[in-house]
Amino acid sequence: MRTRPLKVALLGCGVVGSEVARIMTTHADDLAARIGAPVELAGVAVRRPSKVREGIDPALVTTDATALVKRGDIDVVVEVIGGIEPARTLITTAFEHGASVVSANKALLAQDGAALHAAADENGKDLYYEAAVAGAIPLIRPLRESLAGDKINRVMGIVNGTTNFILDKMDSTGAGYQEALDEATALGYAEADPTADVEGFDAAAKAAILAGIAFHTRVRLDDVYREGMAEVTAADFRSAKEMGCTIKLLAICERSKDGASVTARVHPAMIPLTHPLASVRGAYNAVFVESDAAGQLMFYGPGAGGAPTASAVLGDLVAVCRNRLNGATGPGESAYAALPVSPMGEVVTRYHISLDVADKPGVLAQVATVFAEHGVSIDTVRQQGKDGEAALVVVTHRASDASLSGTVEALRKLDTVRGVASIMRVEGE
Repeated sequence: MRTRPLKVALLGCGVVGSEVARIMTTHADDLAARIGAPVELAGVAVRRPSKVREGIDPALVTTDATALVKRGDIDVVVEVIGGIEPARTLITTAFEHGASVVSANKALLAQDGAALHAAADENGKDLYYEAAVAGAIPLIRPLRESLAGDKINRVMGIVNGTTNFILDKMDSTGAGYQEALDEATALGYAEADPTADVEGFDAAAKAAILAGIAFHTRVRLDDVYREGMAEVTAADFRSAKEMGCTIKLLAICERSKDGASVTARVHPAMIPLTHPLASVRGAYNAVFVESDAAGQLMFYGPGAGGAPTASAVLGDLVAVCRNRLNGATGPGESAYAALPVSPMGEVVTRYHISLDVADKPGVLAQVATVFAEHGVSIDTVRQQGKDGEAALVVVTHRASDASLSGTVEALRKLDTVRGVASIMRVEGE
């Protein structure tokens, strides 16, 4: 074993960073044996140096992250500060000064992954980011290495624990959205400002990363269709149960049938209770992968939290350190396919539409005519009437999102339609 340690700079020492530092210390001997050389925490960049950080030598703590990554003797920079800046500048500076990078920064990778990969390649360094998607679940490495010889057609998953906890609570207890969100906040599953989670921004960033890797195509955050879950109601869950379904916030990345384009989207959807993703409870994550040769695979586990995310960071750290010792680099960006990302209007799926209508003869015929005029075939219709009004639930066969949008717009113009209560896509069948 080489005796000179590999030096690691840690950018950020919050929930994840502190766990990374702890594991590096407590598992030092095992890490050294697995890597072939000791690893040494050479510096920790933080915003508040006065805060007591158990197990970390105060002499390693600095507020000058730029100086730390410019030292020249740093082998690997671990970035867990998040956000776009200063993370982007610090990562590119690290490459320029001889360090490889391990990052958990999904937002930055979804926005500027291509530029970061280019900087890593230009300087002959590694960029690894297993922890950026689905916490502890090994997902990125299987997609870009284990399945490198296969053709991936679809990646569909629950990649945000907060939203899954909320929807699971609504499903299991009949609670409304706000009530379930309040409980998630009280238990620490939701941030004080849950917007990034419940509006799908977090999941969309992860979808961009997954789609890029799965389809060897550059997919940016702006390419991902995003729809939040704040409008999901207890009534939607009752309708889902009547169909033998539940509701999940899904990230879905898929090739078109002809393989000429890809789509990436995040939105609530009904899925059959028989689908493996339907049984994912609480704050857990799971990703379902469909490929030509391997068939159907599912990856499941804790998708967030200090220790689970740190586990993924340390796995990358071991891989990058091994590469460093061998004078090699691991797989970089693979974007050779360069497939176009199709707009949401071209996505084809089934739909569940709930309408508030007048309870009188001829309404169903009017509604059915609108669907037919827009080329959307109806699978089932369910109607309940009360006191001159009725709830009409329509489930369609597969149709394009554009056709469905046109249908809904026309339905809103009917005098007999008082309102469109909800629209939900049906996936996983």
